[in-house]
Amino acid sequence: MALEDSSEKLLSQPLEYEESLHRRLGTESKKIWAVAGPAIFTQFATTGVTGITQAFLGHVGATELAAFALSNSVMDRLAAAILLGMASALETLCGQSYGAKQYHVLGIYLQRSWIILLVTAIIILPLFLFTSPLMRLLGQDPRISHVAGLISLWFIPVVFSNVFNYTFQMYFQSQSKNSVISYFSLISITLHVVLSWASVIKLHWGISGAMATMAIALWIPVIGQFAYVLCGGCPKTWKGFTWRAFTDLWHIVKLSLSSGVMIFLELWYGSILVLLTGYMANAEVALDALSICLNITVWEIIISWGFLAAAGVRVGNELGAGNAKAAKFSIVVVSATSILIGCAVIVLFLCFRRSIVYLFTTSDAVADAVFDLTPLLVLNLFLNSIQPVLLGVIVGAGWQNLVAYVNIACYYLVGVPLGVILGYLTGYGVKGIWMGMNFGTLIQTLVLLFINWKIDWDKEVAIAKARVNKWLLPESVETCHQNEDL
Repeated sequence: MALEDSSEKLLSQPLEYEESLHRRLGTESKKIWAVAGPAIFTQFATTGVTGITQAFLGHVGATELAAFALSNSVMDRLAAAILLGMASALETLCGQSYGAKQYHVLGIYLQRSWIILLVTAIIILPLFLFTSPLMRLLGQDPRISHVAGLISLWFIPVVFSNVFNYTFQMYFQSQSKNSVISYFSLISITLHVVLSWASVIKLHWGISGAMATMAIALWIPVIGQFAYVLCGGCPKTWKGFTWRAFTDLWHIVKLSLSSGVMIFLELWYGSILVLLTGYMANAEVALDALSICLNITVWEIIISWGFLAAAGVRVGNELGAGNAKAAKFSIVVVSATSILIGCAVIVLFLCFRRSIVYLFTTSDAVADAVFDLTPLLVLNLFLNSIQPVLLGVIVGAGWQNLVAYVNIACYYLVGVPLGVILGYLTGYGVKGIWMGMNFGTLIQTLVLLFINWKIDWDKEVAIAKARVNKWLLPESVETCHQNEDL
């Protein structure tokens, strides 16, 4: 009888563990999707605004489409990479501070980030004022460069909207409150479709109509987010405007610079691909085809960047709370989820690729060029389902400096030179450029996997605790204890 009881206990243990694991998976998935779901929708809406603008400009003319691809992929991506990178420092700051229940400091960090990013936006403003001569200096087609210069002027209000959109995004995500951004993004993209159709198709306002409606659409979420915060949407973390935001900026500047370099090197990599393609003999067709491929990858990568946000928030929160095991478990769950979704996107694209491509162009030559790039596009889609999540872990842990060096080595010492060799010296053209640069991305992804595997998470908990204490404002300890009592 005792033997039977012991056997029953042994047999029941795997089931109990399995049920426990299922519960843990369910709980962790809810936490991940609370951040990733709204982040993905918001990124879809924001990127959708750009994609819709590109689609409408494609019906204005081939030159306008190529010029938009050049301006968007080079100048706007450059600005976005710098601003998003510097804003990602706020994700580390707010994520770990919120996990440590130091709520009071989040609003002040948000205001400090506004100051830093506004100054940065002003510094990079000349790039948009002198896009046309810069593109000609870089050897781009003069006709395309002239139109790109006109389009870049319309990107200036977009740049300043990004200052607030990016920082609000990091601020809300750290508290798992970023669903509020989704509501305003839905309004934004809905109005953008209607206004774009009216201004470009019905009124024939061309570039001015398409770009003006894009700028309006991207400022709508900014106004909505300000209203939400100022009207009491974040009572724990927003205590009003304060002059403290102008003090003790240096440690945030340092983290912002390292984050900015990391993300800049990441996003600018794709811009170099566009620039190198612009030197091809048939630049217009090559640029059009490549811009369509990159637009498709953007639609997939924003899903993964939603999981990047989730990984950064979950790792940051758990490290701030002192939970090393929970941080590791979260990384496994978010990585597996992102890879599964990435594979599903690849299957959908392969099934409907002809219909998707002709959404962006009416040219058979451009469509054929896109079909020729399909194998490289599929590889890029797969890598994009893994690599952003690994970056999110790095951001959550505050390892941005290390990844900046990794990006330099893998992208700019391996990917770009190999792309130039395969594209120009071996005659593979745009396919060769992308082959080389995809190889750089593959090497970088493997290096990030190795870094994540070697991280001592117990040690990272101690580092996070020391970092949060270092960031803490002198009078914040008392305030935070009061918040906890409440």
